[in-house]
Amino acid sequence: MTAATDPPGQRRKGVTISRKLLPYLLSMPALLVCIGILIPFFTAVWYSLQHYRLSQPWNRGMNWGENYLNFLTDADFWNTLQISLLYAGLTVVLELILGLGIALLLQKRTRMNNLISIMLLMPLMTAPALAALMFKLMTNSNFGILNYFAQVLGFENMRWASSPDTALLTVILVDIWVYTPFIMILLLAGLRSLPTQPFEAAALDGVPRIQQFWRITLPMLMPYVLTAALFRLLDSIQQFDIIYAMTQGGPGDNLMVFQVEAYLNFFQSTNVGRSAALLIILWAITFVLSNIFIKNWLRLRERTRPEG
Repeated sequence: MTAATDPPGQRRKGVTISRKLLPYLLSMPALLVCIGILIPFFTAVWYSLQHYRLSQPWNRGMNWGENYLNFLTDADFWNTLQISLLYAGLTVVLELILGLGIALLLQKRTRMNNLISIMLLMPLMTAPALAALMFKLMTNSNFGILNYFAQVLGFENMRWASSPDTALLTVILVDIWVYTPFIMILLLAGLRSLPTQPFEAAALDGVPRIQQFWRITLPMLMPYVLTAALFRLLDSIQQFDIIYAMTQGGPGDNLMVFQVEAYLNFFQSTNVGRSAALLIILWAITFVLSNIFIKNWLRLRERTRPEG
């Protein structure tokens, strides 16, 4: 067949776009999004190099990194770094364990398992701040249902988020309730996409189910585990809404993570320079961690790619 041509003397209606210009037009939305991201980022970098307080606009000036140097001897900063990494590490590990366990229980495709997996996604549809307020009510010392169960188990006068000893545990429970379904659904999709031949061969050889999990299932599932861990790590290390809604970084500074401290520095202390410097350090931490995860993910993909 030959391509249809316009009759002589007639022109095609509409706008014609040059093939050389088309790639630039198609990439224009991505370029606009990139610009929209980079402008606030470089603005934050610029502010982080200044001595800038909203309450003292006449005293604004460049300090060329003094905000960062002050962090080296600032005990509050090191406490924030420790709490942020501890919170991120505990939530990611616990949610991976629980999410993988639930995904293994729901691996078989049945109507009941599909219905349960859909119902388990309901906490993920709840705004984290609302979830934190719900748990704040449930842990109330006067009428909270969780406080009642704690008393039944023998934990009298459980102060939950108001105690330095249990505040971290309380916000981690909220985080687990909200975000474990996210881990579960990713790992469940990975489990159901695994090939069946290795498992059938292992069953014929009489390999126990526990050894099948450690030697076949988990190695093949590792790319999905790393992907889920990366998404949750980047989100949990930047946690704000759950912690702020529950304790506002307290009691004291026991839950003063990066986002909360940056928020309080900006809106309470009006210290724009320090707040921006905290956020730039948080960006650097997430950049390093994401690169580590991505390199390991690429290494696993190359190792599992079939030869030939």
